[in-house]
Amino acid sequence: MTVLVVTGTDTGIGKTVFSAGLAGALDAHYWKPIQAGVDPEGDKESVAALSSLPASRILPEAYRLATPASPHLAARIDGVDISLDRLALPQVDGPLVVEGAGGLMVPISESLLMIDLFAHWGQPVILCARTALGTINHSLLSIEALRGRGVPVAGIAFIGDPHAENERIVPLLGDVPMLGRLPLLAPLEPETLARAFAAHINLP
Repeated sequence: MTVLVVTGTDTGIGKTVFSAGLAGALDAHYWKPIQAGVDPEGDKESVAALSSLPASRILPEAYRLATPASPHLAARIDGVDISLDRLALPQVDGPLVVEGAGGLMVPISESLLMIDLFAHWGQPVILCARTALGTINHSLLSIEALRGRGVPVAGIAFIGDPHAENERIVPLLGDVPMLGRLPLLAPLEPETLARAFAAHINLP
């Protein structure tokens, strides 16, 4: 089983769209272990709509929390205790794309960060980053944090409008593979995402 974990330098940067494109390109299973906020829908539903994968490839979350907040807070508000035992990687035939919640330092519980879960799994991580101002600092800090936990970095993928210098300097200084840049898509549909992913992203 091949596992690729998708994370971001921040929340709301497009890692769910990237995960949908990646899962579709690899004909993979998709799993988001912790979903916090499901109004009007969760990321699992977005990936199902954008990836064209059969329903059987979209795995149920280990925790599906109603409150749109950091997982530790959403779990507290929803009256749920998050256990590491329930966050074991599911065993599937073929590739598995796993999407984290928020950024690396997002707390899952009072004693566990998202990056700690990634280190526990020991699987390669793709870091999604904005192309806009601020991405150099956020990206390099994220790469350093992953390396500090011994998490293998499969590469960095940018999302957004082109910015040649940011796309050049971050992989250079971070010493990570540059996987490409996924442009903002309008309309955002399975066909446009699949075409853009094939044209712009180099799979690790």
